[in-house]
Amino acid sequence: MPSVICTLFEGNYHKGVAGLVNSLYYFDFRGDVFIGYRGALPQWADAAENNPSLNWANAKILKAADGLNLHFLPVDTHFHFTTYKPYFMLQLLEGVAKDADGVMYFDPDIIVKCKWDFYEKWITFGVGIIHEIINNDMPPNHPVRLMWKDRIEQSGKEVTRLLHSYINAGFCGVSRSHIEFIKTWCYMIDFAIEHFEFDPATFLLDDPSSIFRGDQDALNMAAMCSQSPVSEMGPQAMGFIHGGYTMSHAVGSPKPWNKRFIFSALKGYPPGTADKDFWLHAKSPIKIYSDQQVRLKRLSISAAAFMSRFYKRN
Repeated sequence: MPSVICTLFEGNYHKGVAGLVNSLYYFDFRGDVFIGYRGALPQWADAAENNPSLNWANAKILKAADGLNLHFLPVDTHFHFTTYKPYFMLQLLEGVAKDADGVMYFDPDIIVKCKWDFYEKWITFGVGIIHEIINNDMPPNHPVRLMWKDRIEQSGKEVTRLLHSYINAGFCGVSRSHIEFIKTWCYMIDFAIEHFEFDPATFLLDDPSSIFRGDQDALNMAAMCSQSPVSEMGPQAMGFIHGGYTMSHAVGSPKPWNKRFIFSALKGYPPGTADKDFWLHAKSPIKIYSDQQVRLKRLSISAAAFMSRFYKRN
């Protein structure tokens, strides 16, 4: 069974899920997408049917297009979703996707920009991870990384590789042969909860110098001490800088589906690549907007981009 895709959402992030799925289908992904969620399903998933065969309480399946199956899995956890990612991935590989060759997690504010076979090939070389743009330069002798080294050794593990960049947790691709990486990621979170009073329900701690923040640090520590190989790409892989071709990641807020582009341009903020890419994939196979809504939004992006040629913040 080919690799499966997973993501997590709540609230209006379902719109981002639709954009992600549409972009995947456009770039030739065919297979199963497992969507963990809290709250209610969106209107565009009304046709989803109960799927008891997955042995997951209240699971539903939506055949979104030819060869594209969306599995909606209610998630019962108090963890913040950014912390819950590895547990969800592990549940899939050990349960409902036990026959899959691998699993790739995407945040619901990501749009795929290249052929799917690139991703399948990528994770054969090692766990697919991508550098962050903020605090990207993080050499082995960085003080926080050295503090992580101490924590890793306290946990009973040891550093297996010297990393020079901070990793963004918006994407992680893992082949089944490297499932140990996901288990190590979970292990580092569990260790922080048990020994350092880490609250998995938080997103970020107020103190940016904290040794363990509830965002992406556990992934970075796992990358330092996992026995599995990793395959890294730079921040351009998420569209954080020019030159990328794999995906766009709409970090920060407002998200592309919430943004008023003319208003933002008047304040000096031009539309970004991630904004444009989302609206490029807002129509099919999942249709969450009318053709007129998409057309008007694309026109507003063009107008905002033109305005930003004359005025934008440095």
